[in-house]
Amino acid sequence: MSMYEQQVCAISCLLPTRATRSVGDKMGLAVGLGPSLMTLIDPREETDGGGENEVVSVKEVDLCLAENGPPHHTEKYELMEREKDPRLVVRRGQQFVMRITLSRGYNPEKDAVSFIFTVVDAEKPNYGQGSLVAVPLLANGAESGGAWNAVLENSTENIITVHVTPAADSIIGQWNIEIDTKLKNDGAFSYSHKDPIYILYNPWCRLDQVYMEGDNLLAEYVLADTGLIWRGSYNRLRPCVWKYAQFEKDILDCALYLMTKVGKVGLSGRADPIKTTRAMSAAVNSPDDNGAVQGNWSDDFGSHTPPTKWIGSMKILQQTVTTYSSAHDTQNSLTVDYFVNEEGETMEELNNDSIWNFHVWNEVWMDRPDLLPGDYGGWQAIDATPQELSEDMFRCGPASVAAVKQGEVLRPYDNAFVFSEVNADKVFWRYAGPTQPLKLLRKDVLGIGQLISTKAVGEFKREDVTDSYKYPEKRATMLRALKQSESHFSRYYLNDDFNDINFNFELRDDIVIGQPFSVVVVMKNRSRTENYTVKVILRVDAVLYTGTVKDAVKRDDVERVVKAGAVEEIRMEVTYDEYYRRLVDQCAFNIACLATIQGNNYEYFAQDDFRVRKPDIKIKIEGEPVQGQEFSAVATLKNPLPIPLKKGQFLIEGPGITSQLKIKVPQNVAPNTEATVTFKMTPKFSGRSTIVAKFVAKELEDVDGFLNFMVEPKNEVNGTGNSTAA
Repeated sequence: MSMYEQQVCAISCLLPTRATRSVGDKMGLAVGLGPSLMTLIDPREETDGGGENEVVSVKEVDLCLAENGPPHHTEKYELMEREKDPRLVVRRGQQFVMRITLSRGYNPEKDAVSFIFTVVDAEKPNYGQGSLVAVPLLANGAESGGAWNAVLENSTENIITVHVTPAADSIIGQWNIEIDTKLKNDGAFSYSHKDPIYILYNPWCRLDQVYMEGDNLLAEYVLADTGLIWRGSYNRLRPCVWKYAQFEKDILDCALYLMTKVGKVGLSGRADPIKTTRAMSAAVNSPDDNGAVQGNWSDDFGSHTPPTKWIGSMKILQQTVTTYSSAHDTQNSLTVDYFVNEEGETMEELNNDSIWNFHVWNEVWMDRPDLLPGDYGGWQAIDATPQELSEDMFRCGPASVAAVKQGEVLRPYDNAFVFSEVNADKVFWRYAGPTQPLKLLRKDVLGIGQLISTKAVGEFKREDVTDSYKYPEKRATMLRALKQSESHFSRYYLNDDFNDINFNFELRDDIVIGQPFSVVVVMKNRSRTENYTVKVILRVDAVLYTGTVKDAVKRDDVERVVKAGAVEEIRMEVTYDEYYRRLVDQCAFNIACLATIQGNNYEYFAQDDFRVRKPDIKIKIEGEPVQGQEFSAVATLKNPLPIPLKKGQFLIEGPGITSQLKIKVPQNVAPNTEATVTFKMTPKFSGRSTIVAKFVAKELEDVDGFLNFMVEPKNEVNGTGNSTAA
């Protein structure tokens, strides 16, 4: 499967992540949950209370899930709200509540209580690596989060309420809890919970390395379960909704599995978001470590699911940043080199570097104490789909975005790779044979790293974050980076530019698939005295979004005299019949022009990306959505093609839908007619929600749509019989 959209929702389960930046941990409302009660396994016979001279023992423990969830922003996790065998999920550096039922009343003068916390998968838990923590119960004390502590909140009869605070640098993952009770200077009992608790990073805690300030930012990057990924090309941006699904069944456990078993993060390393995210960027892909998904950047997916059919991370775990015209520089030259022959054809056998129409990666938010001195904290880029090894593994980052902007390509981790993705220059070379020298046709210093995009905070709109990666005038930064590079290509690249006759592509109109489109090349003769004869090869090729050329769609050879001071236009019309059989995954085309000026042998090469637009699915809700109540919605798609759509199918995800809906369209959809399906869902939570739909047919796929809406709180019936809003 291709992975252009899948940086791990796993990461979003663990720390703040920006999911669309062409682009985390997400959470919101209290749910009515019964207490999680743990029964004492006592090696001695139980007594009916006993006196104060008997050793006090633990009979039950209430983990107070409904009380702990909202302040920890974890109440939406399926682990917390499921009816059978729920588990406590909390965040480090912040207190959580436990209510403990004892065999008798607690006497702080005689009784001693201690809590023993151990990491579940630690073979030999120990204090040195932080996988074993012993905390005495204190009558009072600080709860700052700087260190583990347990404080007695109150004692009523034989029930004590305890506030436990994990340290702000605790290991994340599952922890076992034991409670030791004893008479001071006398015998002791030990109680073990049958189920572990989960401890996560805490962006709400100032002492945590992932601390993020601003409720609106936390709501977007930690709590939201839906984001936008920007696809297409720089001149045809296309937003697609992505369901992170970080709260859904098994997702948190899967994220932890990727960290511990696939990423092989050591115990102490799990406390460090730098080490965790670096390991996660390797654990998602599978070339060298049996990761979550197999990368496939072709158009042949065999029996596997094409990425264009994905709606979210329920099964594959992902979240994301998009840049348009993203570079993959395999030479470490900080340039991307393209080779073309005398026909204007891209020579794939020579092109090791590549320019993707778009590329998606993750950003994660954290401080970077390892890069001191310097202010390199904040957003860090990680990429689970790198095309090369980093320290002998396919992984990338975390790379400080602030360092990338400054051209600090030697900073860890993989800053040079990320710098090239967004800053490299395109260099076009003319190849005339193995014994002939390469001819430098053209340099494009602006074409790579355009429109770096993420979902806007609190809105389903695009936010442009290009300025956080690069300066408007990048030459000084580029020269700084080049001086740090040891590539021979880099030193040669610093030679002079070529400048001559002006050519310009004009891709006219916003073309919907099914319609023809025009490619126009405008040539301007800037000389006031000389006429020029120009031989032009104009070609359109179908390409994958990775920039790999597939089939030729159309080619025109034109010779034109451009008189002094004049402007000439060459137009090539491309019909649906000419392009539809050659379309590949995302309807993208590479349009290229090779022009030769007769008499001086000057050659000019230029290329651009173009894609035809897919239609949108329209979604409409019937009635007013209310928490806990079923409602209906309708999805509609109009066929834009001049041929019928056969065996169509809608894929639906939305609130309360535990597994993806697949609804078949019962009949063929004729040209210019609509396919309509109705479906139902029952939202579990109130607040903002999203329905996402895709349509797939043999003749038309990768069509999607979404609808944002509010779910009203359910009504409660009070003691007088009146209904009130919850």
